[in-house]
Amino acid sequence: MSPAPARRRLRKSLPGLLLVSPSILAVGLFVYGLIFWNTRVAVSGRHDEVSPYGFDKGRDFVDLWHQPSWPGAVRHALLFTAVFVGGALLLGAFLAFLMDKGIRGEAGFRAVYLFPMAISFIASGVVWRWLMNPAPPERAVGLNQLFHKAGLGALANDWWQDPGWGMAAMALPAIWQMSGYVMALYLAGFRGVPEELREAARVDGASEWQVYRYVVFPRLRPVTLSALIILGHISLKVFDLIMAIAGKQIITYVPAVATYVEVFDRHDPANGATIATYLLVAVAVLVVPYLVWSVRTERVR
Repeated sequence: MSPAPARRRLRKSLPGLLLVSPSILAVGLFVYGLIFWNTRVAVSGRHDEVSPYGFDKGRDFVDLWHQPSWPGAVRHALLFTAVFVGGALLLGAFLAFLMDKGIRGEAGFRAVYLFPMAISFIASGVVWRWLMNPAPPERAVGLNQLFHKAGLGALANDWWQDPGWGMAAMALPAIWQMSGYVMALYLAGFRGVPEELREAARVDGASEWQVYRYVVFPRLRPVTLSALIILGHISLKVFDLIMAIAGKQIITYVPAVATYVEVFDRHDPANGATIATYLLVAVAVLVVPYLVWSVRTERVR
């Protein structure tokens, strides 16, 4: 290869490379560099802030399961994820279905449904802590007071303080906050289905429900997958919402809160890094297959 064509290609690619190099350096340092450092701490066996770094052959990844609070934290995270992801998908799809029918004032409704997403989990957590106050009827506030005054006192409950289903109640603020985003995804998917396909199904005698079931919804599988990945990784690393509502209570203990407690309360960096590594692996299990599927889809196109 002669040097002249190589120099021309270099001159063409150099401006673009210089443009993206700060982003590449930042991602390399603050994402992959910190992942590497966290993994190093996780296998260091450094359970205080003064001991030197060593290598414990990953023993902490096994010992963590023998800690009394860790299995409960995993159960809480799974329950929260199931209720949050399922609830946000169903509510978002239902809202998008209503929007797709062309209701009056659609733009205003879209803004109202999307507005909660602009609020931080900390702010919404403070409000929902008051709404889900578990006080008895004579001292009830929030939803329990509303139920009591409406004659629906039987619906009043302990909310997030319930030992069995507290994390299901904790998912309610997250569903309220993210369902508008899911609605936007599904609404874009609904509007992307050609009207000719719907009309063809109607001509063949399909009812409106059958049009959505057999024509529209099957074409929304990529939207559902995208929403599932986004909501799943949010639920696995949820921290600020739980801290704003319940704080560091064992009844709402999840891996993200456990990481904070291990590092800043118990001053055990190895255990904290181990939990963070588990969270990273859990998120990767969701995200990596989606990225592979996306790349393969783009190549087919």
